[in-house]
Amino acid sequence: MIIDFHVHTFPETISGRVLEKLGKAAGVMPATNGTAQGLSVSMKEAGVTYSVNLPVMTSTEQVLSVNNSLLQSKETWESMGILTFGGMHPDFSDYRGELHRLKESGILGIKLHPAYQRVDLDDIRMKRIIACASELGLITLIHAGIDIGLYEHNYSSVAQILSVLKEVRPEKFVLAHMGNWARWEEVERDLAGAPLFMDTAFSIGPLDAYPNAPSNPYSNIVLEDGAFLRIVKKHGTDRILFATDSPWQPQKRYVERFLNIGLTESEQRMVLGENAAKLLGLPG
Repeated sequence: MIIDFHVHTFPETISGRVLEKLGKAAGVMPATNGTAQGLSVSMKEAGVTYSVNLPVMTSTEQVLSVNNSLLQSKETWESMGILTFGGMHPDFSDYRGELHRLKESGILGIKLHPAYQRVDLDDIRMKRIIACASELGLITLIHAGIDIGLYEHNYSSVAQILSVLKEVRPEKFVLAHMGNWARWEEVERDLAGAPLFMDTAFSIGPLDAYPNAPSNPYSNIVLEDGAFLRIVKKHGTDRILFATDSPWQPQKRYVERFLNIGLTESEQRMVLGENAAKLLGLPG
């Protein structure tokens, strides 16, 4: 069983515009059309059993409308193997009420994106959401590290993550992009082994360039295989979650790359699906 713990989908009415805008900013070509149907096709090609959809709330106004839409799609998507998290914005006033609603509706976790939300991870607004989600038993997945399209400031640095771990002590805490995208030396030195999960999304290459995109200093950066293996070994293969960041990486190629990166078959099974199944409460 393969579980992709980090994917994104967009409504058909806006997916084309969103992918063009984000793809040009990042300098990376999307691998699907960005819709749930496009993801479903990709999953079948790659042999992925489940994908976890992660919404990103860039304004407080999106919280209720996007979460409502996700809840309406939840049953249909689950029949396609797509599990969806909810979203939250750090400035949303009734974050406790909304997190309770998501929990009661069968949502298993939330996504926070400090870079798109322009709020540092160690800000009290982020910490209180993470604390409440942890109290409710929800998984909290964080975009960790530099964002390839918003690279002027690291809103979720290793130092900020360590602060959250010390002060909040969240359970079911997942860092995207192998702990801190483009800051993997710090991850290996200071973060690997901490009580959290890391996902592999958008960390191993290659990256497909977006034609005629503006120059981007991060558009060719990927985690080298040797560094990837060192981080995995130091952190523990039982706390690494396979993830692609589809549509920004092709699932089939990512699976193939992962299978040839140097882990044992037992370690591959853990990372590809067993760890995620346990965290999500799915049959192994």
